[in-house]
Amino acid sequence: MIITKTPLRIGFVGGGTDIPAYYRNYGGALISAAINKYIYIIVNKKFDSKIRISYSQTEIVDRIDEIKHPSVREALRFLNIDGGIEILSISDIPSHGTGLGSSSTFLVGLLNALHAYKSEYVTREELASEAVKIEREILREAGGKQDQYMAAFGGINMLNFNENESVNVNPVALSIDMLEKLRSNIAFLYTGINRKSPEIHTDMEKQINEHLDAYHEMKRLTRDFYDALYRMDINSMGEILDRNWSLKKSLSSRISNKEIDDLYAMAKSAGALGGNLIGAGGGGFLVFIVGDDKKSNVVRTLGLREMDFDFDFEGSRIIYFSK
Repeated sequence: MIITKTPLRIGFVGGGTDIPAYYRNYGGALISAAINKYIYIIVNKKFDSKIRISYSQTEIVDRIDEIKHPSVREALRFLNIDGGIEILSISDIPSHGTGLGSSSTFLVGLLNALHAYKSEYVTREELASEAVKIEREILREAGGKQDQYMAAFGGINMLNFNENESVNVNPVALSIDMLEKLRSNIAFLYTGINRKSPEIHTDMEKQINEHLDAYHEMKRLTRDFYDALYRMDINSMGEILDRNWSLKKSLSSRISNKEIDDLYAMAKSAGALGGNLIGAGGGGFLVFIVGDDKKSNVVRTLGLREMDFDFDFEGSRIIYFSK
C-alpha cells in the first residue's frame, strides 16, 4: 500500500500566461503558492486482477479501456499497469471547480503513487512533466502548466514557462517572520460557485491575439510582485493584485460575472487592497491582500466561508509505504 499527499495551490499574479497559445510565442511567468490543503491518493495491490477506483464514484472494471475516469485511465496506461490494483482519492476541500488546481494535483499524486507501486524513482520535474503530457497532449484538455508544477514542487514560486517547453521553478525564499506576515495579510474565501476551467481556458485561447497587451502586462506584474514579496510591501502587493485582476477579467467574459464583481467591490470597500479569483475564473476561491488589520472586516462584510491555511514547501510526497 502507498499513500501520497499532494498540495493544492493559490495563484497570485500572471495566471494565464502559462497556456501554450501564449508561452510558446512569448514565454510566460506567474507567481503561485502551494498550501496545506491536500489530495491524498491511496494505491493498494488487489488480490484479484480487477481494477477498483474510488473518487466521487466507484468503478470496478476488468480492463484499463473500461475506466471512465480519464486521468486514472491514462496514468495506468502511461505506466503500463494493467490490473490488480485499487486506487482511492480523498481531498481536504471540494475537488471540482474550485480553482485550486485539484485535477492536476490529483494526477501528480496518482503518478507519484504509481511510480512507487512499481518501485521506480521519479523526480519532481518528471512528475510535473508527465502530468502535463497526460492532460495536455494525451487527453488534450485545455489549460496551462502551473498546477502540475506547483503540485509536484510545493513552495512559493515564480514559474517561468519557456518557448521550448522547459519550465524554470524559482523558489521565493522568505523568512519565517515574512511568511507569517504574508499569511496573516491574506483573506482566503470560498465563493461556493463551481465552474469548469477547460471551457474558460478554451475561450481564452480562442481570443488570445486580441488580448496580447494584457498578457504581456500580467507577465511584467509577476516581476513587480516578486520584488514586493522580498520587501514584504503589503500595499504594493495589493495594488499589483488589483491591477492583475483587472487585466485577467478582460481575457474572457467567462472569467468573472456580476456576483463575483460585487463581492470584489465589497471587499475593496471593506479594506482589501487587491485580490484575485484563483484559477481560470468563474467561481471557486477568492484571495485578497488585506492591510491594516482589515481582514476580519473583509470576511464579515462578504459573509463567505474563510479557509484557514498555511504554505506547503514539500510538494507531492509519499507519506506511507508498505509491502
